[in-house]
Amino acid sequence: MSTLKPSSRSLRARRLVTLRQLGRRVEQARIGRQMSLEQLSRRAGVSRSMISAIEGGSKAATVVILDRIATGLDSSLSRLLDPETQARVILLRHHRQKVARARAGWERRILSPVLPGVEFEFMRTRIAPGVDAGTFLPHAPGSREYLAVEKGTLILTLDGDTRVLESGDSIYYDGDCRHGFRNPGNIDCVYYLAMDVSGDQNGAVHRTAKGEPTNPELKTLSRRLIANGRNRQRAETERWEKS
Repeated sequence: MSTLKPSSRSLRARRLVTLRQLGRRVEQARIGRQMSLEQLSRRAGVSRSMISAIEGGSKAATVVILDRIATGLDSSLSRLLDPETQARVILLRHHRQKVARARAGWERRILSPVLPGVEFEFMRTRIAPGVDAGTFLPHAPGSREYLAVEKGTLILTLDGDTRVLESGDSIYYDGDCRHGFRNPGNIDCVYYLAMDVSGDQNGAVHRTAKGEPTNPELKTLSRRLIANGRNRQRAETERWEKS
């Protein structure tokens, strides 16, 4: 069983998300995406009756179940836990950050705000020694995940392919795969994960940098102009050194 609760300090700072609030956010997200309960059930791998009970505020869901629902909505867990905030600068003090804790021995601290129209999540996860946090569903095609291990050892499984990451290691992977996280060590494993789950039907195609031409002929011309500029600069430097 997993629970959703803030740290002890945030109990004094603000109330926990109520079941009714959580259910309303799930329902609004589903309706906003024009999904039926049956469609979300198939996408998330969660029973229709469970989703209906969560939306009605009559049943508490585990962290894993909520994550599956968020994935089925092509969204993030943070969007279900927090309302949208719109500002040029948003400071999240430590005691105001949402923390999702699982009784199995792991926790996810959400470090990013929920922005309008942005499906991005930045989190810090701690997994206790010997704990398997489970396997999570693939996100939408084109999703991206960036992970960096701060402490301990992490066994990351991507569609059955296992990789061992040690403290200081980092990795990128396309988010549209099943991904599992396990701590095989005897100390806590702590890692940071940034997820862009907005998706792209063309897959994880990295966009061209702003200002970089996409036409092959323009690319060739651009390279020539850059080379000519460097040659002129080199010639001017040589003339200056000789003078």
